[in-house]
Amino acid sequence: MTSLTRIWLHNDLLHPVREYLDNIEIHNAKLAHLLCRAIPAQCPFERDVTMFGHQLFHIPAMCKLNPLYEQLVSLRFRALCYLADECGEDVTVYC
Repeated sequence: MTSLTRIWLHNDLLHPVREYLDNIEIHNAKLAHLLCRAIPAQCPFERDVTMFGHQLFHIPAMCKLNPLYEQLVSLRFRALCYLADECGEDVTVYC
């Protein structure tokens, strides 16, 4: 099996999950708050490792390696927009 075939199979298997996440509509403030708290605004793995005030190395963001990254970011954005536009809430606490 070639690597291109493996990539195609991997993407094909996740297609229903991607479609489900893309089709979630936000009509509930509690759900929107939950999504904004559960989905981080930035990659939680990216960080600088320092010792005694000197940076030893940098761990880069790895979230884009997640095959569902775009759908999750989009879902979080829709939840933020719902809270701001429909509920009139201040969403800066989630940024």
